[in-house]
Amino acid sequence: MPQSLAQVYLHIVFSTKNRDPFLSNKDLRTEMHAYLGGTCNNLGCQVLIVGGVADHVHILCMFVRTMTIGDFVGAIKRESSKWVKGKGGILSKFAWQTGYSTFSVGLSEIDRLKLYINGQEEHHKKITFQDEMRRFFKDYGVNFDEKYVWD
Repeated sequence: MPQSLAQVYLHIVFSTKNRDPFLSNKDLRTEMHAYLGGTCNNLGCQVLIVGGVADHVHILCMFVRTMTIGDFVGAIKRESSKWVKGKGGILSKFAWQTGYSTFSVGLSEIDRLKLYINGQEEHHKKITFQDEMRRFFKDYGVNFDEKYVWD
């Protein structure tokens, strides 16, 4: 086969360090989501949607086949952290959690997941970030140890 083709959709989730609510301001949160989306696109991973609340983000994107997931997530976290710290004040202490979660998504799940990510504010009036992630881990069959996933 002379070509290498791929169409891989990823749902990526990560929080602020210790779930500090650095993104409480809606304008800043909107800017952060746009910045994350632009960074994804610049890395060759077409973003479909970025959303979240004060303490975490969800990214749905098409993953490029020329880099590792770890390198990709590291780059978007690093670049967005530098950008927001440059705003000064309390934001100079901004940090993302060390880890991240990523899940493969089938084409048939895309529209439902976009709606889910778009409804994060309403969703998190009823459920914490940790409970949301526990549900994702269960739904995606991911084994995890509580003492290592929350930083």
